[in-house]
Amino acid sequence: MDIIRGLACVLMAIDHVRVYSGIPAGGPTPGVFFTRWVTHFVAPVFALLAGTGAFFLGRKLGDPGPLARFLVSRGLMLVLLEVTLIRFFWTFGVDYSTFVLAGVIWMLGWCMVLLAAFVLMQAKTVGWIGVAIVLLQQVLRLVPQAVPESARTTFGWFWEFIYSAGLDQLPHVSVLYVIVPWIGVMMAGYGFGLILLRDEAERRKTLLRMGLGFTALFLVIATTLAFVKGGGTGEAGGEGGGPPLFVRILNQQKYPASQLFLLMTLGPMIALLPWAERAKGFVADALNLFGRVPMFYYLLHIPAIHLAAVITMRIRGATGFAEWYATAPYTSVPPEQRWTLGLLYLVYVIVLVGVLYPACRWYAAVKARRRYGWLRYV
Repeated sequence: MDIIRGLACVLMAIDHVRVYSGIPAGGPTPGVFFTRWVTHFVAPVFALLAGTGAFFLGRKLGDPGPLARFLVSRGLMLVLLEVTLIRFFWTFGVDYSTFVLAGVIWMLGWCMVLLAAFVLMQAKTVGWIGVAIVLLQQVLRLVPQAVPESARTTFGWFWEFIYSAGLDQLPHVSVLYVIVPWIGVMMAGYGFGLILLRDEAERRKTLLRMGLGFTALFLVIATTLAFVKGGGTGEAGGEGGGPPLFVRILNQQKYPASQLFLLMTLGPMIALLPWAERAKGFVADALNLFGRVPMFYYLLHIPAIHLAAVITMRIRGATGFAEWYATAPYTSVPPEQRWTLGLLYLVYVIVLVGVLYPACRWYAAVKARRRYGWLRYV
């Protein structure tokens, strides 16, 4: 689990360097398209394994009460961090009245709070409820239509945190990650812990079948829909007749995450778990390191990338770039100042190897030596 979580951390940094580079998500070339696409695995892995981690913590504590209290306290801490410290790291600005982001950490925090209400149930029940939420998520788009228009006008902003239904949001608040279907993914991850308890041979067989089965199901459905819909639209354009076939297959809806998006991302990652269980060598050790301190990594990687972007922009002679990052991750870098893919990956490697790896190694050592209770939150 730590290696797969660490892999998600490494992939996440690519997209956040892309944010500050000004390169739009997707784009006209395969290189730009896959630079964004490969990072789609991050949020599903974090949400699924957060649920699985809660399952194993519950087994360790032996009592759902302390587990529920931990989930509520850690979840609320994540929500607070998202709208204060993390928002500052994104923008280096303190005017919170003009822009607040409800991002992935916000989503994970509220999902932990909600998961706390279910930990008294059997893990299998929690898991299947989560699966049902994922499969039936679009029903929530119809709920606002069942209430009077006055209620939609008054409380529509609240529903936009739950599931996107096209209602008015709170001013200056950008909801990037709604709660559904991610709470379903986290609850499914809680039930997923039962599979990881099986003996090694059965566990490996089940994970491979599940992961490859999800991936195959995605390919069959997505390919069929790509042919049925024809050219369609996508993030990476093709010649004349719209996006090429591979884009129409892989360019699935992330906001909110569709069932196909989750099959596409969770399938391969679940199939990788048996490999991760036996992985050896420096790369596996580095991924395991990142995966053991994911919150520390997250809190560090945004300001590190932001500072690296500032330095890079100054070296390139750009001016006024503070305004471009005022609503990061929704940056507005002028086309003539956007980086090349080569520069994007150079900055990424420098930050990952030169800053994040040594810092995470230091923090992991501190966490192993000291038993302060607050360290379990970071």
